[in-house]
Amino acid sequence: MTAGTDRVRQDAERRSIPIEIAERPRAESLEHAAELLGITPAEIVKSLVVKRSDGSYLFALVPGDRQISWPKLRAVVGVNKLRMPEAELALAATGYARGTITPLGSSTAWPVFADERIVGKRVSMGSGKHGYSAWVHTDDLISGLNATVADITIEGSTD
Repeated sequence: MTAGTDRVRQDAERRSIPIEIAERPRAESLEHAAELLGITPAEIVKSLVVKRSDGSYLFALVPGDRQISWPKLRAVVGVNKLRMPEAELALAATGYARGTITPLGSSTAWPVFADERIVGKRVSMGSGKHGYSAWVHTDDLISGLNATVADITIEGSTD
């Protein structure tokens, strides 16, 4: 395992979130990752780091076949401005490179907002390292991260 996957594992254990981290071939896209894992894109949860206008961040947990609805997320968070940060800012905010980002083991424990469509599922998500996937039950993840669950997405995928 790597430092990234070790951080994920340790944080999951500390939060009492059962997790399984499995090696897989490196994926070129979310759809490719779903194909490699034998699941649908909706069964992959994207952990998107979002920047607030005050310079702080949050995590949005989004099904792989959907994208953030900026008006919905802004309303739930209670702010007027949110944006996706540049890759280097996302890395600095989480300690993870894009495509590996997860709230688990993040260098800062930013607030987590989960789309309501992930509730009650077993999903794959970022594991802190390219070529690995983390498998988790979303109810355990939501509870362990004290995530806010809301309708924060619209149809369509942005990988």
